[in-house]
Amino acid sequence: MKFEIALRDVAIDDLPIFFEQQAQPEANRMAAFPARDQEAFMAHWIEIMADASVVLKTILCDGQVAGNMVCFGPPDQREVGYWLGKEFWGQGIATRALGEFLKLVRVRPLFAYVAKHNFGSLRVLQKCGFVICGEDQIVSGNPGGVIEEFILKLVG
Repeated sequence: MKFEIALRDVAIDDLPIFFEQQAQPEANRMAAFPARDQEAFMAHWIEIMADASVVLKTILCDGQVAGNMVCFGPPDQREVGYWLGKEFWGQGIATRALGEFLKLVRVRPLFAYVAKHNFGSLRVLQKCGFVICGEDQIVSGNPGGVIEEFILKLVG
């Protein structure tokens, strides 16, 4: 099945959709990132939308808001991140969207962090040219406490 994938600037009207997507329990487990409550979520997004150094894009799939992509961090340690609503997983949407995003964000090296158990996201990054360059552990408020991560790097 072929979808039309597009990226556009994040609009304030996207935020309620992003909020619902980040509140999906399975997505939180896969990303190893706890959901924020609505007030904290909105405050975070208003802050990053006001930061000119952050590149933010809404992912559209056949015109529907599917998720978001972000690039942030200091010039020599820029990171990429993304979040897709669960209903959009496993269809190649993230891979195609990240490929388009990487045409817009030309800074290299570019880094990404992914929980070791998140095989889908790891595969997305690898398909787009990222390679594992390290490992890390983060302490989380989630049950289990410690999250094992891969650090990935894109150089070309």
